[in-house]
Amino acid sequence: MLAKTKQSEIKRASSRASYKKEELFPIIDDLMMAHICFIQDGSPISIPMLCWRVDNLVFIHGSRGSRLIKQLSNGNKICLSFAELNGWVMAKSAFHHSANYRSAVLFGEFSVVSDDATQLRYYQSFVEQLEKGRWQHIRSPNAKELAATTLLSMEIDEGAVKVRTGGPIDDPEDMALSVWTGEIPLLRQWGEPKISD
Repeated sequence: MLAKTKQSEIKRASSRASYKKEELFPIIDDLMMAHICFIQDGSPISIPMLCWRVDNLVFIHGSRGSRLIKQLSNGNKICLSFAELNGWVMAKSAFHHSANYRSAVLFGEFSVVSDDATQLRYYQSFVEQLEKGRWQHIRSPNAKELAATTLLSMEIDEGAVKVRTGGPIDDPEDMALSVWTGEIPLLRQWGEPKISD
């Protein structure tokens, strides 16, 4: 279970909230992109980044000299957020129009993965999540590339998941209005690879 604290507890529409890691993990694994939020010089910053999960760890990587990596390497508290829009919910009233979605917010801090062998193992897990079996056919990162890149990991401990599914929730007095209601699903799927060579 995710730790539920004052900062991570969902109060509005709390019936849609979950603190179960088995509901969180598919969101991270499916999206593999998060917004990383932190405070720099008193101002809020949010940067979208590719990420991936291995067991109870979430990983990001970037240029050793980048602003983001420098900020996250020093133990700053961060917020990591994920969101997926799955469709519009069309209601009888403007007020009750909504969206179906999956979302998650995590709180914690990143730490540097410094051992080269450990870095390679986690980079392999990233590539293998993109296409199973690919790692054995590609060139591994060399010493120069490893030196130029910082791999960060964060334990998944505190946060919350929020999901909305289903149709509209209309007021009884609006039911007689002659307008259709229901869902407009947003459908996504991976296409066939466009091979360049």
